[in-house]
Amino acid sequence: MDGCMRRWTGWTFLILGATWGTAAIEQAVAEDARPENAPIVVSERAQKIHDAATLIDGHNDLPWALRENGSPSFEKLDIAAACPSLHTDIPRLRKGGVKAQFWSVYVPASTRLKGGALQTTLEQIAIVEAMIARYPDVFEMARTADDIERISKAGKIASLIGVEGGHSIENSISVLRELYAKGARYMTLTHSDTLDWADSATDQEKHGGLTPFGVEIIREMNQLGMLVDLSHVSVNTMKHTLAVTKAPVIFSHSSARAIADHPRNVPDDVLKLVTKNGGVVMVNFYPGFIVPSAAKRGSEGIAVLRELRAKHGDDREKIRAEYKAWASQFPVEPGTLRLVVDHIDHIAKTAGIDHAGIGSDYDGIDTVPVELEDVSTYPKITQCLLDRGYDEAAIQKILGGNLLRVLRETEQAAAEMQAKAK
Repeated sequence: MDGCMRRWTGWTFLILGATWGTAAIEQAVAEDARPENAPIVVSERAQKIHDAATLIDGHNDLPWALRENGSPSFEKLDIAAACPSLHTDIPRLRKGGVKAQFWSVYVPASTRLKGGALQTTLEQIAIVEAMIARYPDVFEMARTADDIERISKAGKIASLIGVEGGHSIENSISVLRELYAKGARYMTLTHSDTLDWADSATDQEKHGGLTPFGVEIIREMNQLGMLVDLSHVSVNTMKHTLAVTKAPVIFSHSSARAIADHPRNVPDDVLKLVTKNGGVVMVNFYPGFIVPSAAKRGSEGIAVLRELRAKHGDDREKIRAEYKAWASQFPVEPGTLRLVVDHIDHIAKTAGIDHAGIGSDYDGIDTVPVELEDVSTYPKITQCLLDRGYDEAAIQKILGGNLLRVLRETEQAAAEMQAKAK
């Protein structure tokens, strides 16, 4: 789950490759000739390209959404049928052409205060496992890049687990290993709160990045073959991690700070470091991170929350009520699909075409862009990219090829580290 308004109010709130040069991408943007408000219509060509791609979304919060709705049992809420209260159900996943999905097993950062972070995370993993067991003809657990390709070719949706926040490991490398063994293939280093070993983007910095224990966590993740996710972390934590990691990183659901200036987004100097690292930035759909005015207001909201915490301490109800009253003055503009693609364009231009991806944050956000209402709408992204001049190879990289490469390279780095350790 991400730093969307629902969550904030719930608690806290290059160089391009040989094929694509900067000038080519700028020209491609100009070639999207449709009027700004004209709806995107998916052509036969775009649909064919989309169907051939391995579409991998880096972040979907369905497990927590089910929990929030009081229906963690799939007997109570059958996602094989239409579920209009959610962004995600099986018919719309099929229509959207999703081949693989990282299911977030988010738990609030506040769970660490009472020692319940790990237990709640395991409960979230159990929801993913129950979903796969309930719909075995649709979902299958994936743990490797080869699994993703095998499962998607069989016509199922490869299902991977992403741990959203290092608070889930309760300061224990043993727990990190346990979560990996349970199927977790990435961990977001922080969520909304700065931890004992890493600084968050939306909390006071205490460490200037990672502590020595934080560096140890990165090295263990590298050796396990677990993707290091830098969404939610401070810029200093991003840079520190990129300096010490032995494998490519991901940003599972972050956008471009040059377009929307929010601490959750990735600045250009970090994008250029991602190029050198070989990682991928998977663009978030949340309007608070993609719309410039909403991002500015969201940054102000972080300061408001800090003041409310200082004022009310652990009184979450008062913090929630007063923050909600403040936020209600500033309705979030929804933004558009084209604005999401602007963020993809910027990452492709600044970091390179090999470093852009998609991490929607569906079912972790309460507002969605126009024409990206739910998981059925991904083909419109393909159409928009095609309209801007992207060729099939580039589109396939953005939709999932880049993430597959990063996962393979992470697996290879782990194998090499494990061999040296013997």
